[in-house]
Amino acid sequence: MATCEIISVGTEILLGDILNTDAQFLSQELAKLGLSVLHQSTVGDNAKRLTDLLTEASERSDIIILSGGLGPTPDDITKEVCCSFFRKELILHKPSAEKIENYFKSKNREMTENNLKQAMLPVDCVIFENNNGTAPGLAMEKDGTHILILPGPPRELKPMFFECAVPYLRQFSDKIIISHNIRTFGIGESNMATLVNDLFDSSNPTVAPYAKDGEALLRVTAMADSEAEAEKLCEPMLAEINSRLTDYVYGIDYTCIEEAVVEKLKNRKMKLATAESCTGGYISKRITDISGSSEIFDCGVVSYANEIKHRVLGVSEADLNEFGAVSEPVARQMAQGVLRLSGADIAVAVTGIAGPNSDSTNKPVGLVFVALADKSSVWVEEIHTGRKDRDYNRYVTGSTAFNMILKYLRNN
Repeated sequence: MATCEIISVGTEILLGDILNTDAQFLSQELAKLGLSVLHQSTVGDNAKRLTDLLTEASERSDIIILSGGLGPTPDDITKEVCCSFFRKELILHKPSAEKIENYFKSKNREMTENNLKQAMLPVDCVIFENNNGTAPGLAMEKDGTHILILPGPPRELKPMFFECAVPYLRQFSDKIIISHNIRTFGIGESNMATLVNDLFDSSNPTVAPYAKDGEALLRVTAMADSEAEAEKLCEPMLAEINSRLTDYVYGIDYTCIEEAVVEKLKNRKMKLATAESCTGGYISKRITDISGSSEIFDCGVVSYANEIKHRVLGVSEADLNEFGAVSEPVARQMAQGVLRLSGADIAVAVTGIAGPNSDSTNKPVGLVFVALADKSSVWVEEIHTGRKDRDYNRYVTGSTAFNMILKYLRNN
């Protein structure tokens, strides 16, 4: 089986100015092709250091995939260094040059001469057309080592990978790898692992646990000669895991819990409203990050101040004074108030102490009340995160609200 490694090029990545999502994406997709990624490296815009890294990579890997450094400026050196390393001559590729010129014309922008640098390509390379930007990618080979160069921006890299790189890479693998992620909420990674511990001994498919803030997931991965055979291997394992964790599983292959919420509300043709205090609009933000959320979400109220809780949402002043803003009665009334205000089918409300410090009541940081209301009932959950991490507490509060929605939809 061919071995791969990934080199991410860009000083801005080394400095932490941008998050390197390209390497994560490429590793995941290469695994699906049955290609093993042995190394990942990041290098700045420096010709000598990139050359040294290519020397090392070519000694241990069959395929080297580079991202970034294909732009028109002098610090964009990836293609030039790779061609020098392979002793390949760069010449102007006229179809690519014409496409770049047409791109600028379509934008009614003047093209500067340095943009033609992107159309300089080695004579015998495989050209990867860029339908989302100006810089074409490419693949070239020498003495059994293959180099693939892709643009850095994810909106260009991802479609080019699927449209051009995948067909090129299929020659190196005779196996297909399929993975499915079983997403859970409300159970810790260690407890989840205890319930499925014996399944970790399976070799094909394999089962591996992963954790993120407030969630745990199991990845089921199978290898076979075809996608259909790999899926067939996964099916009984997915069913077994789901039967053991049924109270906690919110879906398979969702990218996040809010994606599941939007999809299931759309399927039910239901509307959601939100009322937020400690999360400050973060729940609404997570919902509206999902494409198609306009079908299910009309209204969100950020009622940070008690006056807004009372005047806009109708929370009782007496209850605010007696129990405080962070309390079960206030969460309940916030949910009822935004439901009444919006006319939605269901509403969620949150009020809590996000931290890192408590409020004047000295209630513990991480204490949150999450309420869900429909037109006849209200349910409230009290959570204690035990953390003073403001970002963590806000995230877990939002995920708890989403999980309450999913539980409601399962039971109603």
